[in-house]
Amino acid sequence: MISILFICHGNICRSPMAEFVFRNLLVQRGLTDRFSCASAATSREEIGSDVHDGTQRILRYHKIPFTSRCARQVRLADYEDYDLLIGMDRANCTNTLRIVGGDPLQKIHALLDYTQHPREIADPWYTGNFESTYADIVEGCTALLNHLVHR
Repeated sequence: MISILFICHGNICRSPMAEFVFRNLLVQRGLTDRFSCASAATSREEIGSDVHDGTQRILRYHKIPFTSRCARQVRLADYEDYDLLIGMDRANCTNTLRIVGGDPLQKIHALLDYTQHPREIADPWYTGNFESTYADIVEGCTALLNHLVHR
């Protein structure tokens, strides 16, 4: 089973959105037995907080199932526990590298690096544009899953 940890700054907007979108893709494709995923933050600012209301709204609108959860920070052990650590932007990747102490196995990547148009996923905490973030995450999760299934 391939395990993936999606990572953003606070673990309340982008990374839980990616976690639930990816899980939904797994269900749609009948791949829940081949993959697992979770999400975490690089900061401690939102530890214990649930998914942001804006993320909840956009997931409901697109009929993506989600559950209540508590934000948590990336831990050193996550590097060993997960096959891939996927950041939403370069800062997430850089901060994850700092937390886990390096990336000798090349596990840390940005989500949209798996797409035809690599770029960063804007943080809707600042932009307020959850729809744009959702579109980027769907694109990235779809490309990541296709990459993993066809490698």
